[in-house]
Amino acid sequence: MEINMTFLGQMISFAILVWFTTKFIWPQLNGAIEERQKKVAEGLAAAERARAELKDADAKVAAEIKQARVQSTEIIDKAQAQANAIVEKARVEAIDEINRLKAQAQDEIASMAQRAREQLREQVGALAIQGAEKIVQREIDPAAHKALLDQLAAEI
Repeated sequence: MEINMTFLGQMISFAILVWFTTKFIWPQLNGAIEERQKKVAEGLAAAERARAELKDADAKVAAEIKQARVQSTEIIDKAQAQANAIVEKARVEAIDEINRLKAQAQDEIASMAQRAREQLREQVGALAIQGAEKIVQREIDPAAHKALLDQLAAEI
């Protein structure tokens, strides 16, 4: 194999091309590749962080939901207790009012019975006077004998 000038020129041209490529083009390509690798690695790391943050956020949301459920249960229980207390208070007040009205009615009935007895005594006293008047055949003075008539009415 004979090395001729064309082949030698091609080898020198190729060597210059390789030198130029390694000197000027390869560092830029290598820098771009490394930069792209860094961006991909940062993107993957960011995705992992986001996944971890999402997991933490899901855990926080679950904890908040659980706490909200507990609080809502407590609020419902308190409201139920207040409602029961209000119903019980109203029931006690109604019973007190019924007892008060019953006592008032009993007092009124006793008062009316007392008045009826007094009216009956007066009527009996008047009838006794009329009966005695007929028996004695003379009129008895009610003013003069009031004490006697009151005693008679009390005995009746």
